[in-house]
Amino acid sequence: MSQKRGAKAKPALGRVLVVEDDPVLALALEDALHSGCAADVVICPSMEATMAELDKQWPDAMIIDIHLSDRDDGWALAELTGLIGTRRPRIVFSTGAPEEIPEEIAELGAVFEKPYDPAALVAALCDGGQRGLFARLRGAMG
Repeated sequence: MSQKRGAKAKPALGRVLVVEDDPVLALALEDALHSGCAADVVICPSMEATMAELDKQWPDAMIIDIHLSDRDDGWALAELTGLIGTRRPRIVFSTGAPEEIPEEIAELGAVFEKPYDPAALVAALCDGGQRGLFARLRGAMG
């Protein structure tokens, strides 16, 4: 059965946490996610805000900046979600310093090096298994 013309497809993801302390980038990601595959987007500008949101409701996906206003190891959130949750959310890293993500953590999701097109990051997140350019290059060289 085909979808009715003008009808919007059901979002592939429900709740997405955007862990980003740059308000301009966070809003661009929020807009791209709402236009793409997310039903609900929550912006978390710090590790503290992210932990509070994780206590409220578990996300389907997380976009994680590794350098936050209150921590320089935002990547630890990806590791933490595997330890405390019943299921690991989809993970995408958004960073200006991809080399600072430990290799075993970077394998948990796609890595997008800033600056990037928010729509490309959202497309990779919505596709689920797609990895960012940096991760694909690392895999080809390793």
